[in-house]
This record gives sequence, structure tokens and C-alpha cells, in this order.
Amino acid sequence: MSINTSRGISLIISLWIAKVFLFSLPYKFTNHPDTQHIFSTIGQWLSDTIAIGLGEYFASFAAYIIGSVELVAASMLLVASAIWILTALKLLNSSINYRNLYFIAGLLSTALMSGAAFFHLFTPLGVEVVHRGQSDGGSLFYAALSILLLGLVLAFINRPEPASGA
Repeated sequence: MSINTSRGISLIISLWIAKVFLFSLPYKFTNHPDTQHIFSTIGQWLSDTIAIGLGEYFASFAAYIIGSVELVAASMLLVASAIWILTALKLLNSSINYRNLYFIAGLLSTALMSGAAFFHLFTPLGVEVVHRGQSDGGSLFYAALSILLLGLVLAFINRPEPASGA
């Protein structure tokens, strides 16, 4: 794959992931009723299957913790994209390797969404989240799945080059 192709793919993927993460933050940080439903459903499942304390902690704090990590990942993706664009336009002479940021943020995004996919598939939350009689049609699950896969692609095409041994 040419360097320009991998840069373009990385930019598109990073903008999609950052958009999804950033648009979800108001829900996670304002204790939105839909967020309460999602995290309390998972928390109850954790209480029933693993430990009561863990489930209560998850229901109370997981949205803030996960939202904070999503903010970090989105920031890394946007900074990497900005460095690449500004360097390409010769407006920045940066020694920061944007590919390393893409790689780490891709892995971080994949890890986050692996957890989301797990909870959608293996807990009462389900693929289709239904709250107050309203269904999301599976949109949260499919967004998580897209980020899981695209994060892997982003990490793969920006993986560090193997060190040349002596």
C-alpha cells in the first residue's frame, strides 16, 4: 500500500472514530438516562455473575472512566491527523511520529470497543438496546463493531517498522 493511500485511510478512519467518541461524551458525562440504563444493566449483570461491589462500581463510575478514555483516544487521533496535515502542508516541521499516535489510538479504540461488543453480545444489554420502549436498532452495537474493526485496521497500517537487527 502506498504511503499516500495509508495516510488517507488513516485520516478517514481517525475522523470517524473521533466523531463517534466525541459525540458520545455528553451522554456519558451528564448521566443521561440512556447512559444510566446501559451502565446499570451491565452493572446488575456484573453484580449477579461476578461480584456485587464490582457491579455497583461499574454502574456508578464506568461511564465517566470509559468516556475519559474515549476522550484521550479521540484527542490522540485528532492530534495525529493535525500533525500529518500540517506537516504535509509544510506548516509544521514536526519530529512527532503521527503514525505512532495512530497505532496507539487504534489499539486503544479497539480495546474499548472490544469491551462494548462483549457487553452487547453476552449480557442482558443485547445488540439492540431498548430503553423506555425505544430501540436503538442496534446502532450502538454496530458503531462499536465498526470502531473495533477500523481500530485494528488503523493500528495495522500504522504499525511500527521492525527494527533492523545487527
